Amino acid sequence: MNDSYLYAIILLMPLTAFMVIFQANPYHALVIRGILGAVSALVYAVLGAADVALTEALVGTMLAITLYAIAVRSSLVLRLGILREDEPEAENLDLKRLIADLHSITSKKHLRLELVPYEDRHALQQALWKKEIHATCSRLCQPEEARYETTIRVEYLYEILKTELSSPITSLSYLNLPTLEEKH
Repeated sequence: MNDSYLYAIILLMPLTAFMVIFQANPYHALVIRGILGAVSALVYAVLGAADVALTEALVGTMLAITLYAIAVRSSLVLRLGILREDEPEAENLDLKRLIADLHSITSKKHLRLELVPYEDRHALQQALWKKEIHATCSRLCQPEEARYETTIRVEYLYEILKTELSSPITSLSYLNLPTLEEKH
């Protein structure tokens, strides 16, 4: 009996595993992970382990994909705190343009931009210190060249925005928050 088809199917497992590992887009990685689960179930079925194939297909793949989708959806977001008075309106064209620039940059990195309005500057700063938001964008009291100040507490996001945001409307700054570690 010729088992070459079996070898071809089995070789699909490491190929799809490498595709999952090296995929930059997390949503495409989810789809490829589903394909990996289907290939694994197929291999188990061909090798005579139908019960393992069924378990892999139903529990392993379906549950993993569902949990990964929830995790990816909730973690790939940039929460930007703004003052309620600065919310992008028709007359606030500078902020609308800045938010459009931020949206285009974050969408390239597969992030969603979520605007979180706060009543006053104190509440905005407290939210940044409590790590409820990733960055703040507020109007400067005495504008020189830049009219807004964007403070970012996540170094990775700061590096991305520093290199890609070329708007003269805002000045970027990085806030290094101390990490509180419990000592046992």
